[in-house]
Amino acid sequence: MINSNLTLNKKVSLLLLSSLFLTIVFSFLFIHFLYKDLYIGTVKESLLYQGQRTADHYHYGDVSGSVRDKILWYNVISPYEVSVVEKLEDLTKSFPYRIDQNPLINNDDKRELAKGNPVMKEGYVAEFNRNVIGAIFPLMNEERLMGYLFIYIPLAEMTEVFSKGIPILVLTGVMFYFVLFLIIQSSLGSLFKPVREMQQFSNKVAKGDFSDRLNVNSRDEMAELALTFNGMVDSLQHQEERKRQFLSNVAHELRTPLTYIGGYAKALTDKVQTNPEEMEESLHLIQKESIRMQKLITELLELNKLEDSSFSLDIEPIVLSQLIMDSLTLIRPHAKNKKMDVQHDLNEESIINGDPNRVMQVFYNILDNALKYSPEESRILIQSYEEGGMAVVKIRDTGIGIPAGSLSRIGERFYRSDLSRTRNTGGYGLGLSIAKEIMNKHDGSLSIDSEEGKGTTVYLRFPLLEIKD
Repeated sequence: MINSNLTLNKKVSLLLLSSLFLTIVFSFLFIHFLYKDLYIGTVKESLLYQGQRTADHYHYGDVSGSVRDKILWYNVISPYEVSVVEKLEDLTKSFPYRIDQNPLINNDDKRELAKGNPVMKEGYVAEFNRNVIGAIFPLMNEERLMGYLFIYIPLAEMTEVFSKGIPILVLTGVMFYFVLFLIIQSSLGSLFKPVREMQQFSNKVAKGDFSDRLNVNSRDEMAELALTFNGMVDSLQHQEERKRQFLSNVAHELRTPLTYIGGYAKALTDKVQTNPEEMEESLHLIQKESIRMQKLITELLELNKLEDSSFSLDIEPIVLSQLIMDSLTLIRPHAKNKKMDVQHDLNEESIINGDPNRVMQVFYNILDNALKYSPEESRILIQSYEEGGMAVVKIRDTGIGIPAGSLSRIGERFYRSDLSRTRNTGGYGLGLSIAKEIMNKHDGSLSIDSEEGKGTTVYLRFPLLEIKD
């Protein structure tokens, strides 16, 4: 295994050297295969063919005279050594050597020859300082054994067989890998330049500097990685800005009630206020601000819980129109106080899969905003219908509306489109953030159309429940 402490440059160099080593090993094994399976195999086939052909020329008589003369002539013109004897024991005179330290003929060989079968002999002969391949053929005359033919040949060494090929192969291989090594070494600088830039860039990002971006001038894998890095930094920068804005908003929202609580509490403890009515009013304000802080913390915890990937919903089939009517029941007293007319036109057949409590929370937050930002004696219209496999809930008011420049930011934590609104009216800007998270958990969406001074329309889209036949 390559040491993980090595630089990428050294790893590539090590990989190149490893490839060179493996190629040399493969070449050696391939040459060994050529020598053993092709060269030696070919010699064996040729030897058997020549030996059998020579033995087949014998049909009668003994093994002396003309047969011996032919054998002597054959030894002169062929690369093989051939001996003919009448008795098996005489072979040791024509071939007085041991093969692999064993006698030329053993008992198993004698039994095979007696049956008329040839016997192959292969092994190392010390006197020749090389391997020898041979074969003993019985000479038959009318099913009678008349003598023995022994043919053999010393094998050439592998270096002799490939005496011309090996130097060329080695020289070509070394030159190829040397040139390849020089090319890679010369290109390593440009090859790893993007990696070094990414490393320096990552170090800056790790220190909190999101100002730079990687330059992308190509379309290769490094360019894709650089684009991914840039996208990651964009996201980190956005998250960092949101975090700072979030902390700033939390500090701002908490500072005012804490100032009120601290001021009125000090006035009470210092007995600045002695009038019972003033003291009661101060206590009421302290209680009110405490409730406001508690609501802020509760909404923050609620939003964080919804954004947690481990959060799960209690899913069940929901008749959407019934849930809307239940939500309207909650807000009708507030609408009555402002003399507002709440109308509805609902599709009673729409059924969705969802968490009833969470979906009702969405409806309540949207309707509560519509009540807050609409004038008295105005109207709120709620419609539900089906469109493109989705159940759509449309909530329209005739309130103050939202400026066009603020629509894209509606739903961000603590964002209020009109900063002049008091907290009594505008809340903390967390209600729509919670509603959006709940819609995301239901694979739905929340979108807003608005025109300043004319009103706002909120669209809630839920996937319809698929009823299988």
